[in-house]
Order: sequence, then structure tokens, then C-alpha cells
Amino acid sequence: MGMPRFYIPPERWNLDSLALDEPEAHHCQDVMRMKEGDRVAVFNGRGHEATAEVATLAKGRVTLKVLLEAKTPPPAAQLVLGQAIPKGKNMDVITEKATELGAAGIIPLISERTIVRLSADEARDRREKWERVAIEAAKQCGRNWLPQVRQPLTLKALFDAGEKFDLMLVASLQPDARHLKTVLREMAGDRPVPFGQRVKSVLVLIGPEGDFTPAEVALAKSAGCQPITLGPIILRTETAAIYCLSVLSHELFAPAN
Repeated sequence: MGMPRFYIPPERWNLDSLALDEPEAHHCQDVMRMKEGDRVAVFNGRGHEATAEVATLAKGRVTLKVLLEAKTPPPAAQLVLGQAIPKGKNMDVITEKATELGAAGIIPLISERTIVRLSADEARDRREKWERVAIEAAKQCGRNWLPQVRQPLTLKALFDAGEKFDLMLVASLQPDARHLKTVLREMAGDRPVPFGQRVKSVLVLIGPEGDFTPAEVALAKSAGCQPITLGPIILRTETAAIYCLSVLSHELFAPAN
């Protein structure tokens, strides 16, 4: 079992005075029961990681002595998930798994068939919660780059922002949707260069239970998204997200032979 991992925000990443504040200090002291002299790993979610020794413990704060720092280069490709917000705690699960599967960004979407409706304050609180879920997932899986969890927005607002991607996909139950494998095979063609070296950014949109409306799919297609089917079985929205991220992560991050 490796050293316990803790998160320090990048704005507080100072190797000369590295410290854990709440809630990480609470986790260190009260949950992990760590003592002075114990070793920990800390990361800032932007590629920096350090091995450190617990120097002092006080209520709500733990100071650290840095022993070794390392840097992890950013992912070679950016995989962004646009996810219609599901009901209950399923967005927590999706955020956790997206972090584990290497997503660089998570965009919570408010679609026409989304049951969840959020006020501005609720949207801010949910985003903060999902950011915390991503941090906990990164701590567990050893990832040093955190995905950017965006503010919830509509599909129209997403496309109006004009962000560019090498490949844009929208999961769809409509008859013109093609299998993801077919789309990826076409992107590969007969070129020997690995997929992940040619495609540096991918956006995949997953709708709510009941799918995006035909108007939303048409909007996505007009913005450059290719409609994809995930097979003959209708998947739950969280299963569809994990399925797409798994396949795309495999293609984007597989090492070149």
C-alpha cells in the first residue's frame, strides 16, 4: 500500500511552506491518524506531486517538510465529457469514474429532458461538490491532473462558447447514429499514426434518461458533432458515460507500438 495522498490547491502550492488546510488536515489527523514524522504524498491537480514528512499538527492545519518533488506532464490529449445532469447521486459516480478514466474536463449539461433544475446558488454548490468528488477520486487513483469541472450550462451555451475539438460526438438513439467503433475506424483510416497522436481533443456528449431531444441532437450536429450509437441495448446515462470514456481513453492514451 502506497503513502496516503492529499490535495493542496495550486494557488497554495509553495514548497517552502507546504501545508494541509481543511478538509485535508482533518482527513490526515482524524481519519488517517497520522503523526509527526509520517510520510505522505501531496499533489496540486496541475501535475505537481511531492513526497513530504508531517512536520507539525494543529487543529485544521498540518505543515509539511518536502523531501522530493516530481512533475507529471499534462495528458497528451484532452478528453471532455458533456454530461446531462442525472437525478440522485449519479453525477457523483460519473464524476468519479470520469476522473479515473482520464477526462480533462466535465461539463454538466442542463438539457430539455433533464429532471434536475438548479438555481444559480444550487449550481455553484453542486459544482463545488463535484470538484470535491474529483479530488477524492484523484487521490485514490494516483492521478496528478484534475479534470476541470465546469459550471452547469445548456447545450446552446456550450456551442455558443465556440470551443474547438478535433472530434465531437453525441450519443443518440436516432436512426442516423453510427457505432462508435465505425467513427473511430474512419478517423484512423489507413494511416499508421496512432489515433491518440492525431486526435488531441475529443468532446463526447451524453444525454439524460430518455436521450437528448431531436432538436438538441440537430443542434449538436450543426455544431459539428457526429451522432453515435452505443449498441442495441439502451444504457443508463451513467453506464453510457463510462462506456464512451473507456473506449475513447483506450484509443487516446494507448502507447504507440
